[in-house]
Amino acid sequence: MESPARRLAAVVTSTGRAAVTLVVSCVVLGVGVALLLEASLGSDGYSTLINGLSIATGAPFVVVNCVVGVLLVAMAWVRGLRPGLGTVVQPVVVGFTVSAGMGVIAEPEQLALRAVLLVLAFPVLAIGVAGYLGSGTGAGPTEAAALAWDPPIPFRWSYSVVQGAGALVGWLLGAAIGPGTLLVILALGPAVDLLSRRFALFDIHAHGGPARSDGEPDPRR
Repeated sequence: MESPARRLAAVVTSTGRAAVTLVVSCVVLGVGVALLLEASLGSDGYSTLINGLSIATGAPFVVVNCVVGVLLVAMAWVRGLRPGLGTVVQPVVVGFTVSAGMGVIAEPEQLALRAVLLVLAFPVLAIGVAGYLGSGTGAGPTEAAALAWDPPIPFRWSYSVVQGAGALVGWLLGAAIGPGTLLVILALGPAVDLLSRRFALFDIHAHGGPARSDGEPDPRR
């Protein structure tokens, strides 16, 4: 029989590993977002939504971001997807990383170089999203909204729906979109899903996903 001390040590080790994975992955995700923004070829659908709402209401971007983020996490919670450490850490670490990254990465003038940044941003974004979800510590607003509907809709498609809906509403409210927006909508969800199925570290369902509040195991695919 395993002693209480060994069980405690195992829990501490597992929790520490998850926390490190969360923070490192969020830094990677932040670098990907910075590359995407510096490419100036369209941001992700969620950012487009926030920008559009900010334009339409006159409210500061950060205020709109907080309000929409809380609403999406609350919606996911109602669906049974409980928030966790990652729900708080993700926006904070990603935000600081994006600010630092945009201070280091210069926005190129040539379209070809901007396209290179966009191409580089995509795998970095996919690894960042899959890595932080794979830590099993909870999801940020966009990913929570997508995971909340998986099942019945697989994450690779529910994520595209969330990003697409955000981009559409944001665009209708005056925000700009571009090739980068379409790339995120159409390909980021499937890319994260592919990483999740191929590598244990990126398995967004390895820990049953973010803990469900109903106490029942997730009937994942």
